[in-house]
Amino acid sequence: MSGHSKWATIKRKKAANDAKRSNQYAKLLRAVEVAAREGGSGDVAANMTLASAVEKAKSFSVPTDNIDRAIKRGTGADDSGARYEEISYEGYAPGGIALYVEALTDNRNRTAQEVRHAFTRNGGNLGETGSTAFMFMRKGVVVVEKSLAPDEEQLLELALEAGAEDLGDSESSWEIVCDSAAFGQVRDALQGAGVEVFSAEISMVPQSTIPVDGGEAKHVLNLIEALEELDDVQNVYANFDIPEEVLASL
Repeated sequence: MSGHSKWATIKRKKAANDAKRSNQYAKLLRAVEVAAREGGSGDVAANMTLASAVEKAKSFSVPTDNIDRAIKRGTGADDSGARYEEISYEGYAPGGIALYVEALTDNRNRTAQEVRHAFTRNGGNLGETGSTAFMFMRKGVVVVEKSLAPDEEQLLELALEAGAEDLGDSESSWEIVCDSAAFGQVRDALQGAGVEVFSAEISMVPQSTIPVDGGEAKHVLNLIEALEELDDVQNVYANFDIPEEVLASL
């Protein structure tokens, strides 16, 4: 499975002690708001994109009241705040690693300039629309830590019965991948069977990965972190595969 999922898991584990948590809250709530607006519904059960955004916000301990207010802004029940639009960027990190960047912005020119600067400053190349998107597929991804999971055969059986497509070994965790439309039912089925879910969200999964190690891994992650630190950037997806111990050390 992709090193990107391992990287996301490591970051999520340290999020509670992250000094930038308030900035992360703002990003997560922005995603909830836009998902409620674009999905045409504030009903989590009927809007899988919203369900994913809410699940992710809760996993970072965003207060429920804040999430509810973001949903109201998205549905128009509360018309305060800016109006955001979705925009994506594509490009390459050092070593030919493909990147797909999702942003929510109220100023396209500002965001484009900031993203371009991050690529240039960190040895990457911002590409044209379509240059890397074809390398990723939008999927539901449920992560279960191995230390808390049932045995592999039982977990695989539960996942497949719920509609999952694959169970991948992500070193210290299992990564269950499903069609985005089946995201809710797979997550709910696992939780209903007593499986403790570490994270569950709709993600962009690379169709293949490129092994990266040593100094090059640091350059790749420097670019990804520079992009993730931008206020308007929501998610950065990459097709690298970096060993978990290297990710943790970096």
